[in-house]
Amino acid sequence: MNANRLVDMRAFDAAPLVKEPFMHFVAHDFVPKSVMVDIDRDFPEVPKRGSFPMSELDSGPSFKALVEYLESEEVARKFSEKLGIDLVGKPTTMTIRGYSGEQDGRVHTDSRSKLVTVLLYLNSDWNPADGGLRLLNSDNLEDSFDEVIPAAGTLLAFVNTENAWHGHKPFVGQRRSIQLNWVVSDAAVRRSQWRHGLSAKIKRWFGGGKKAKPVDDAY
Repeated sequence: MNANRLVDMRAFDAAPLVKEPFMHFVAHDFVPKSVMVDIDRDFPEVPKRGSFPMSELDSGPSFKALVEYLESEEVARKFSEKLGIDLVGKPTTMTIRGYSGEQDGRVHTDSRSKLVTVLLYLNSDWNPADGGLRLLNSDNLEDSFDEVIPAAGTLLAFVNTENAWHGHKPFVGQRRSIQLNWVVSDAAVRRSQWRHGLSAKIKRWFGGGKKAKPVDDAY
């Protein structure tokens, strides 16, 4: 599938870059509504809440093409230009979420091994009343300066700094997203793959309950 059809780079280019309190931008309809029909069909069957590596999932062709494009050098170059940070040639990690549970959404900042976090939400017919991911001034969920509704095609990207606080109110149900990270080293990739692979297995073994401790990317 042609990558130019999968995403709308005009929406990416038009998204305003916000520099304070941490650098980020939100691009609406980055995945056009016309493409979401294919993405909905080809989204992998995610068995439980939490984040799963692509290696643990089976998805259809349009979803695979989207993921492949997001990890391309072309996209790394676009994000580098937008954020003013060199990401070309940096290793990446990619995880998929399908569901959210009561224990998800806690306020946090990302692991220091991550340079940039990109969240691409893929929730068709999302009810805005359910709330979204809050971007925060501090570690207090009520101290927000913006809220990103996880509607289909919405992309959020932020530079990972010590004050890049974010979280959301508990939500139980389908909450689909792709998380892409550029990370500091291949060792960070291996650690992420090990953690997410182990977490995925635990969720399958124990049903995603209390024994399945979530990692730091509950979006």
